[in-house]
Amino acid sequence: MPSRAEKLTRGRTSSGIVAQRLLTSAAMVGIDMSGRRVVVMGVTNKHSLGWAIAERLIAAGATVGFTYQGERLKSSVEGLAEGLEDCPVLPCDVTVEEELSRVFAELGERWGSLDGVVHAIAFAPREAMLGRYVDTTSADWVTALTVSAYSLVAIARHAEALMNEGAAMVTLTYYAAEKVVPKYNVMGVAKSALEASVRYLAYDLGPKGIRVNAVSAGPVKTVAARSIPGFMAMYSKVAEMAPLQRGVSHEEVGNLGLYLLSPLSSGTTGETVYVDSGYHVMGMQLPEE
Repeated sequence: MPSRAEKLTRGRTSSGIVAQRLLTSAAMVGIDMSGRRVVVMGVTNKHSLGWAIAERLIAAGATVGFTYQGERLKSSVEGLAEGLEDCPVLPCDVTVEEELSRVFAELGERWGSLDGVVHAIAFAPREAMLGRYVDTTSADWVTALTVSAYSLVAIARHAEALMNEGAAMVTLTYYAAEKVVPKYNVMGVAKSALEASVRYLAYDLGPKGIRVNAVSAGPVKTVAARSIPGFMAMYSKVAEMAPLQRGVSHEEVGNLGLYLLSPLSSGTTGETVYVDSGYHVMGMQLPEE
């Protein structure tokens, strides 16, 4: 029979082995995207949230490609891609089916398959965000919802055949999809349609092991955001009311995008996930007594 001292020693040794294994496992729990190929659609410049996600993907070892809208953005996006290995940079107007067909045909020829798609695309005519929502024209409505919401559906349809099992799609949305944000107007309606599309696409693509989620970021200083009337007031108000009493950074948005594209979120689909310092949980704010 082992002595009490031997039992204690053996217990410590066993616990030490378990603890060491846990520490080793913890060190290994990271996000390694090596060998995975992700196309990021809608990057405009280094301040865009699409680029924030792309940066984290690249840091995690992923191979990344880009699409851009219009010749005027070509040099900016090519500059971001400079020095990256096997990085296609392709023009794409997401409202034109033939261009989507061409882009995914080129990606298929070059990469063979896809492990992720980032949809960072949204637009509404500025005049539709200046006045009252009730004055939105039919043309502005169609433009906003086609570019900002339907484009995700069209992209998913073209990307589906290339997506590997375990692949993921991520889009960018905003709190105005569910609550009124003054001056966001038709873009808020477009974001509502986008979030509903995320759920339906998750249902359609789930049997193939493809996940679809949305990142709902708090106000971040991007070129697109600054075009929203009253953006700086909105930015300050969120920092004032949020539980963390601050806004969010590009890096924090990028980190969430990376997580949702990675195997660590393998059981998550159809979700809108917030990165807004907790602002979305607030109902009101009272002055301190």
